[in-house]
Amino acid sequence: MIGVFGGTFDPIHFGHLRSALEIGESLNLKEIRFVPCRIPPHRDAPLADPMQRLAMVRAALAGQPDMVLDDREIKRDGPSYMIDTLESLRSELTTEPLCLILGMDAFMGLSTWHRWQDLLNLAHLVVMQRPGKSLHDVNSKQAAEVTTLLKSRQVKDVKALQTKAAGSIFLHPISQLDISASKIREMVAKGKNPRYLLPDVVLQMIKVQKIYKTG
Repeated sequence: MIGVFGGTFDPIHFGHLRSALEIGESLNLKEIRFVPCRIPPHRDAPLADPMQRLAMVRAALAGQPDMVLDDREIKRDGPSYMIDTLESLRSELTTEPLCLILGMDAFMGLSTWHRWQDLLNLAHLVVMQRPGKSLHDVNSKQAAEVTTLLKSRQVKDVKALQTKAAGSIFLHPISQLDISASKIREMVAKGKNPRYLLPDVVLQMIKVQKIYKTG
């Protein structure tokens, strides 16, 4: 079973890496593909350019053989729709079970994604559940649609993910790490030191290339 972890990674930090490590171990994944997006459909353009973000992810994953950089979205023109990425992966991996790893916020907004109804035809969804965060905390039409989907597709046994290639939703509790890429960018712009929030090798790249500096 292979995990798919998408995002802008602007920059990648220990919140991403620790969550991936915990999920990979708990689900006994062969590998987790980190897929930096080129053009995010649901948010402003990243501050670091695609090549800089690709290089930061590559550096962060060095020495962790079960975490792999996948650059297909960076190479693909147009908005980075996850459905296109999963279709591409599925054509290569055929019947191998795939798990799309999502944060709870992303999962709650799933109905705004391009062709979101087709995602479960291609992969399982593994939703990272942080302490104190629940679908019940959101009162919206989007959350209602996702809650209905969860009721029909949720499984509570990891083995259920391994018996078929796609189609199920699994909620996975993870450690609470209050780290965000936006906070790191803000700290760098203000001349503060974000060390211990992200790998030293990534921080060094940010300093040398003056990524996120303002003025």
